[in-house]
Amino acid sequence: MNAFHALCRQSLDSIRAQGRYRTFTPLAKQADGFPYYRDPAGKDVLVWSSNDYLAMGGHPVLVEAACEAARSMGVGAGGTRNISGTSPLIDALERELADLHGKQAALLFTSGFVSNQASLSTILNSMPAGPDLRWQVFSDAKNHASMIAGIKGSKAAVNIFHHNDMAHLEALLKAAPPAAPKLIVFESVYSMDADIAPIGAICDLATRYGAMTYLDEVHAVGMYGPNGGGVSERDRVAHRVDIVEGTLAKAFGCHGGYIAGDTDVVDFIRSTAPGFIFTTSLPPPTAAAALAAVRHVRADQARRDKLFERADALKRRFDAAGLPRIESESHIVPLHIGDADLVMEVSNRLLNEFGMYATPINYPTVPRGEERLRFTPGPLHTDAMMDALVAALLAIVQPARRAAA
Repeated sequence: MNAFHALCRQSLDSIRAQGRYRTFTPLAKQADGFPYYRDPAGKDVLVWSSNDYLAMGGHPVLVEAACEAARSMGVGAGGTRNISGTSPLIDALERELADLHGKQAALLFTSGFVSNQASLSTILNSMPAGPDLRWQVFSDAKNHASMIAGIKGSKAAVNIFHHNDMAHLEALLKAAPPAAPKLIVFESVYSMDADIAPIGAICDLATRYGAMTYLDEVHAVGMYGPNGGGVSERDRVAHRVDIVEGTLAKAFGCHGGYIAGDTDVVDFIRSTAPGFIFTTSLPPPTAAAALAAVRHVRADQARRDKLFERADALKRRFDAAGLPRIESESHIVPLHIGDADLVMEVSNRLLNEFGMYATPINYPTVPRGEERLRFTPGPLHTDAMMDALVAALLAIVQPARRAAA
């Protein structure tokens, strides 16, 4: 065995010993039965942690749009947009997304991870590397791995500010070279802690110190604001954000990522980002379904209202039952467990004994000691489902904690 194979084995043994080894739970999503999935034995499993927040993934409007596109254009794009041409569906989807965010232009990528990584690395490598001229990037301490990857792939000087801490962000901005280009990178909804960034305050600092803003709205698009444009739309500050990044894979129920912003900035990224140029474009069925999803969700306020009503209902039930819910400003409902082995045990028992699934979240996604289950109730989770979930958690969590102690 060579040194690398030995390293792989040692690392995996260490991950297992820490209770952090990740296994995939085989579950088949049911288009007409969501939020139920089906396990390999054919049993229904009630899923509580899907990012299909608005239950759009099986919506008949989307399914029909995808089927029609597959029948007329096939199931594959056939290459990059440079090689195989750009589909009219993708052009229409980019126009729709730009309009959703009140921006001049938008650009589609194959995933939200790629859109962050490719866009940030391209922007932050665009200026000379001199100490007073290279980009200064200011990144929230809890930013997503895709944003961190884009930042690490650049020559920028990196400044990490404490999570949602405006005083610390301002101190870093003030200490940076005044003439250097500056970019503040942050999210709207932080999906593990379920809290929300003070977007307006960040924009105030950006204006004061001559910085651009890059906002990841992946856990907010489709849900927040009168059109589903995200927290920035809800807070009426979208026009102050330079670049918005979003996904089609969560509330819109499809797949793909995108950015939206000024025409020249978007065109620069389109023309220079390897993560866009050398990647096959979204296939026609996906683009068609995504276009149908954005158009439908923008007009479906009732679906958004139901999402937040359901989230509030589950929070109230957890609180009434004395379950250790982490405070949440958003539609995401985290439940604190605090131990890697215990969070796996609770998740496994919930599945095996009660036919429900909630994703265990452990290090490095969250710090050690902050392990949790993450619940995302949606429009189709009923009161009866919530009551059954609370009863199951009461039967598992407290006895498991006592046994672990």
